[in-house]
Order: sequence, then C-alpha cells, then structure tokens
Amino acid sequence: MTADAAVETIQREMTVFARRARASAGRMHPELSLVSYTLLGHLEEVGGCRATDLAAHYALDKSTVSRQVAALERAGLIERRTDPEDQRVQVLHLTGTGTEILAQVTRSRRVAFRERLTGWPEEDLARFASYLLRYNATGTDLGAPGGGAPGR
Repeated sequence: MTADAAVETIQREMTVFARRARASAGRMHPELSLVSYTLLGHLEEVGGCRATDLAAHYALDKSTVSRQVAALERAGLIERRTDPEDQRVQVLHLTGTGTEILAQVTRSRRVAFRERLTGWPEEDLARFASYLLRYNATGTDLGAPGGGAPGR
C-alpha cells in the first residue's frame, strides 16, 4: 500500500470510527451526546474550568460550547461556581448527578470497547494505543484548511 493510499484509508476509517462513536453515545445515555460526554470528562479530569477553556481545549466554537453547557446545566449535570481567586469568573464543575452519569457512561463505553477488541493480541492493543496517542499528540486541527476531514 502506498503512503497516499494508507492516508486515504486512515481518513476513511477514522471517519467511520467517529460516526460510530457519535451513534453509540446516544445508546449509552440518551441525553448525553458524544460532545457532552467529552466535556464532562474534561471537567472531571481538570477539576472544573471556564467555558472558554473548554472551547479552546477542544478547538470548538464558543457558541457550540455555550449550547452544550446550557444543556448540561438544564440536565443538572454541571453547575457554575464563582472562582474564589477572581469573583468575575464562573467555573464549571460536575454536580453529583453529573459525576454519577459520567461514571455510568464511562463503564458502558469501556465494556463496549473491550467487546469490540476481544481477541486482539495484547501487543496489537498496545501498538494501537500508542498509535492513537501519537496521532492525537500532534495537535493538528483536522477542520483547518488543508488539515483533512472537516469538523471535530
């Protein structure tokens, strides 16, 4: 396989992967989109942050994050707290319900991934994981002109 053919195959298969991930998110929790799940996971990982930080971290438009945050607040999964160091800043944090639902969906996703990867030799799993880490570490925005597949 040539390098060009390999890149085309990678792009096509990553698109299939992304579509499946979005579709499975609704099955994991009907009210939690893949974007919402991702935002909740980041809030848990960093212990809370501003909406603008979420937008910057995921290279999303501020209006997209604003809509997601509003939906997560209405669902009672996140709450805004005043930053103790700067009273003008609102920091987003998971609520108890948000933490529970995130844990539930994470467990379900883990089971789904394990089922999908059943039968893969350990060395293939390790290699696949290292390739994904390497790929995602580049930080290239695929939605940028000349960057590949549109949308994140």
